[in-house]
Amino acid sequence: MIKKLKLLVIIPILLMVFGNSIETKAEQPGDLFSESVILIDAKSGNILYEKDSKREMYPASITKIVTAIIAIESGNLQDIVTISKNARDQDGTKVYLLEGEKVTLEKLVKGLMINSGNDAGTAIAEHLEGNEKAFAKKMNAFVKEKVGVENTNFTNPHGLYHPEHVTTAEDMAKIAQYAMKNETFREIVGTKEMEWIGEGWETTLYNHHRLLWDYVGTTGVKNGYVPESGHTLVTSAERDGKDLIVVTMKSASKYYSYRDTMSLMDYGFANFITDEINKGEIVTDAAGREYMLAKNVHLAKQEEETVNLRVNKDKDLVVRIGNREHVEENVLVEQERNNLTPVPTASSSDPTNQSGVNGDTGAKSSLGSTIFIFIALCIFFFVMNFLQRRRRKKKMQQRYSDSFLYSRRDSYHR
Repeated sequence: MIKKLKLLVIIPILLMVFGNSIETKAEQPGDLFSESVILIDAKSGNILYEKDSKREMYPASITKIVTAIIAIESGNLQDIVTISKNARDQDGTKVYLLEGEKVTLEKLVKGLMINSGNDAGTAIAEHLEGNEKAFAKKMNAFVKEKVGVENTNFTNPHGLYHPEHVTTAEDMAKIAQYAMKNETFREIVGTKEMEWIGEGWETTLYNHHRLLWDYVGTTGVKNGYVPESGHTLVTSAERDGKDLIVVTMKSASKYYSYRDTMSLMDYGFANFITDEINKGEIVTDAAGREYMLAKNVHLAKQEEETVNLRVNKDKDLVVRIGNREHVEENVLVEQERNNLTPVPTASSSDPTNQSGVNGDTGAKSSLGSTIFIFIALCIFFFVMNFLQRRRRKKKMQQRYSDSFLYSRRDSYHR
């Protein structure tokens, strides 16, 4: 009985002690049909999965993400735009604007993003910068200076093929991340349908991004296609406080691009959590200089991944999550030795190890728990052995007593 009791207690304890040390790998997305893909956490920008995401590709109509956010940020959406002959004659998908028609800039942005109107894109470019070429220069300056991408070059506002009109999946993910922070942009790209009443066309526009209907949590952004680019797709989705962005480029069909996107979204939502390093945390560099976080820093990690922080030679924060590493620029403020700094708490007294996100802190906590359980296990065995010895002793005493009584009865009856 005691042996069975020991097994019943030992097995759960061993599972508690060693279960967490068993490495579990999150299931990767299945075979992907798109030639270049990326999955990022929208809050942190952390790359969660990628395949050939730095490869130069033709974007097609996902270009319009940039045209729309520039129009929203730098234009007055209530401006009245007079449509030119050049805009009316634009190739490809249209909202059928007529020459001389007067339309608000806001309506043009909606026609651009919901129905992918190339004529609307040309009209926006001409209104803001005079012509497409000048607007393309504005687009390139915008994505480099405001978004911070380096491998993109636009030659037009709509994405029609040009050999020098190129980008990467990684750059488009960053551009979408930037644009989706704008509430007006977010509302427009999340619109499923709208009534369009124009001089040349009266209809109901249905958003070309089908995942707004077919994938729970989808919030935007844009699809695209020209023969040279194949099918391109940028998608954002939000579930349980997690906000993800997927870019797929050069799929053989739109169904493959949707399938790849859903597979990557499923992987991201199932395997990652969004965490945060709080403003005010202290980190030290290799020379022992102290730096304080000037703002909160988001990060995305798998449950079992550890997080470590360090400061590089450029005085930027380097966040290492498992075997992934990224740099957070302009988030650290160097602390003067004589300045008052936040009083370190028990969880952040080591300036290189931050509370809640640092792997070493988690390791120490795990080690402490293991030692505690080991001591408890030793005490359990000691008590069980003590009780067993006591039980044996009582049995021996009882046998001796029984033997003595039997001996007396035997001598009495002789």
